[in-house]
Amino acid sequence: MVMQDILARRLSNFAPLEGDEAALLARLSAERPRRVPARADIAREGDPTQVLRIILSGWACRYRTLEDGRRQILGILLPGDTCDLNNDVLEEMDHSIGSLTPLHYAELPHERLARWLDDKPRLARAFWWHMMTTISIQREWTLNLSRNAFERIGNLFCELFFRLRAVGLNQGNKIEFPVTQIEIGEATGLTPVHVNRTLQDMRSEGLIILKDRVLEIPDIQALERAILYSPAYLHLGRRRPRPPESALLGQGAGGG
Repeated sequence: MVMQDILARRLSNFAPLEGDEAALLARLSAERPRRVPARADIAREGDPTQVLRIILSGWACRYRTLEDGRRQILGILLPGDTCDLNNDVLEEMDHSIGSLTPLHYAELPHERLARWLDDKPRLARAFWWHMMTTISIQREWTLNLSRNAFERIGNLFCELFFRLRAVGLNQGNKIEFPVTQIEIGEATGLTPVHVNRTLQDMRSEGLIILKDRVLEIPDIQALERAILYSPAYLHLGRRRPRPPESALLGQGAGGG
């Protein structure tokens, strides 16, 4: 897979794209390329909000840090995701974005994106749906805190599997999984000890195989049933006709 194609793969889940639109997305993805190592910040809370970031390869996360140093992961960013498409309406970042793995991403000034999409309403619509799905995922992460540990971790695994599969980054029932047990805890509100015990329970029930940074889900439907999971909030493959005009890029709105 060509890294510059990954954004088109993500957005095609929300709107059918033509050849010239995919070519434009490849040009967007080639703008101002950046690379950082694992566990590095690419944006910090309080930074000015000037650019859109497109994840081309690697994993990143949104997070906040408490005054005592504890970190809460607010979301995981995967290849094809955009970081804060709508943050140009804010004066500064209200959270940080850090790499979980070596990361390759592109930066694009918001005004440049809006100008390029002026005559591309279908692409603007796809970005709009991407934004709405990001908001939907955030609501699901909030809901996840009301679940037990088994369900929290299982929901995280299922979500990441479906999101990676949507852009062709699965190998059958396997995905790369470079997240540590500490980071799983930071994303689910659990202690590392609780995470470890829960993973042992999931392994013993044959629901997952987690080894060498690879997650295998032998029977995805069995895992979904065990944790009461529904992927509806991801809105994958739901190509709706159009958003309200006020929500289109370049008209005062943006996306996640």
